[in-house]
Amino acid sequence: MPELVALTGATGFIGTALLGALVHSGKKVRALSRRPKKNTASVEWITGDLTSARSLRDLVDGADFIIHCAGIVRGKSMNEFLHVNDGGTASLLAACRQQTKQRRFLLISSLAARQAELSWYASSKFRAEQTLRSNGGDMACAVFRPTAVYGPGDKEIRPLLQAMKIGLLPVPNIHSRFSLLHINDLVAAIMLWLGSATALSGVYELDDGKAKGYNWTVLAELARQVWGRSVIKIPIPVALLNILATTNLGLARLFHYSPMLTPGKVRELTHPDWVCDNTALSGELGWQPAIQLADAMRTPTLLQL
Repeated sequence: MPELVALTGATGFIGTALLGALVHSGKKVRALSRRPKKNTASVEWITGDLTSARSLRDLVDGADFIIHCAGIVRGKSMNEFLHVNDGGTASLLAACRQQTKQRRFLLISSLAARQAELSWYASSKFRAEQTLRSNGGDMACAVFRPTAVYGPGDKEIRPLLQAMKIGLLPVPNIHSRFSLLHINDLVAAIMLWLGSATALSGVYELDDGKAKGYNWTVLAELARQVWGRSVIKIPIPVALLNILATTNLGLARLFHYSPMLTPGKVRELTHPDWVCDNTALSGELGWQPAIQLADAMRTPTLLQL
């Protein structure tokens, strides 16, 4: 009997890539979707969201593994982020506790949780991690904190790469260093977690393994080397970013949309150190990232939606 994996966030960027890998590996998947979707031989779709206790109970019933990818990255208040990212995690754990089977639970968090004070998003992801720690019960619970994830289907980092492709690079903080992670490497790490004989417990950072990460000068040089195009770095004053972010947040509240650029996001973007350390996860699972940005830039699918 194939092992059953319960998956939230299955229609998002990370979840879609992971779902494909799970099906390819022969796993049976039960996935959550807000909209009705047709079942297949490998995937059973549960209609609902993280606020539906009944849908969550149906999702985790009999599952061997729970992978929680669902969450929001845009919002106009702390309450919005907490309601989904922390509250949704609490609701999923409550559904798990109503089942008798012991499971393994993996929360896909974010490196932003390392600096919870920076933004509503970062705080909500950190709070979700704390909720998992407090309410995981007898399950073996692990947290993955990937850095910025990119690859085919990504909508957040793709505009930056597209700008580089035409020779422009907006720079919010010239001194910052950051890590990146290709979606395929994140999925590979999750698949190793699924196949591990030892149940992991703890918090694990993930990036592409580039020593000391990247900075804006490195990105510009990669574009020159790989795409044969000189890139003009365009410094963006932090004061201007804050004005734009504050204005955007005000408009979002007025016109009821979910903004990406907020004052908290500016603090994330200008934070000086988003470099990861893969040591813990590599030691536990033997995972090693295979794709650095230069490799991905040489593939024709990088900028595809």
